[in-house]
Amino acid sequence: MNAKILPPTDRARALEVFAAVAAEGSFSAAGRKLGLTASAVSRTVDRIEERLGVRLLLRTTRALSLTTEGQSYLCAARRILTDLNDAEQAVADLGAPRGRLRVSAALSHGRLCIVPLLGAFAARYPHILIDINLTDALVDIAGGQADIGIRFGPLADSALTARRLGESRRVIVAAPDYLARHGTPRVPEDLHEHNCLNFNFRRAEPTWPFRKDGRDYVLSVRGSIEANNGETLGQLAIAGVGVTRVGAFSVTAEIADGRLVPLLEDYNPGDIEEIHAVFAGGANMPARLRVFIDYLAEALKEPAGSVNAARARSTSPRVTHPSA
Repeated sequence: MNAKILPPTDRARALEVFAAVAAEGSFSAAGRKLGLTASAVSRTVDRIEERLGVRLLLRTTRALSLTTEGQSYLCAARRILTDLNDAEQAVADLGAPRGRLRVSAALSHGRLCIVPLLGAFAARYPHILIDINLTDALVDIAGGQADIGIRFGPLADSALTARRLGESRRVIVAAPDYLARHGTPRVPEDLHEHNCLNFNFRRAEPTWPFRKDGRDYVLSVRGSIEANNGETLGQLAIAGVGVTRVGAFSVTAEIADGRLVPLLEDYNPGDIEEIHAVFAGGANMPARLRVFIDYLAEALKEPAGSVNAARARSTSPRVTHPSA
């Protein structure tokens, strides 16, 4: 039996209610967010399920959970609500870029390189509300969890648009105190005798790349601690715990003041990761997203970790005001 078709305004409101329930985890919390009673929220979800003929939520006395059909419906609901909001905002943007812009960035790079740029951007575009989320988890841009994600390294194939913002080199470092106690590695193979602190990402392998005698190769390393961000690994290295390999942007100041020492630079194979902005592009891309990407591209064009990039943290990028 075909689902009953509701008026567009009713369907949009129902999608909004369902998305709020999934996000808040309960009817009462969703109701508070939307200014509705818990019973009104519950009735809306019941009507959606009745219309579709499937169960979207599993209800217990303690929690709500999404069924497989509910997960699919939620993904579609978020996408539709984002598209609807963007379509309305695109009209409003004809005057000046405005509205909420949800930005997802990695913990270390976001804190050190993205956040310092936001004040100048907010001053330039006072009608844009930046909603920034710093996390090393992979946020679903296509599913509507954010408008733009700042990503490092190779990109997976998707329908999203990517724009290159810059690059970040990686550097191997240790504290002078650690080197005084354990010796300075002169060739990559010396790292087998050192405590090598590494990332714990599933995509991260316990191997570090090197180039020797014109040949690129990787070396397996081992250590006593793993972490999910370069700042933590840098802090551990400063404390004399071991040797680590991190993005240069996260230890630029520490290298400059001597708290960390770059190692094995003669064997560095050009260890660089590209940085991209990932977003849903197309003709209806809102102006607030377009001007933010242009702003980042100008601000981050210096390699992350370079002297000029470090200086850029405290100055606003010089970009022309793009047309809306």
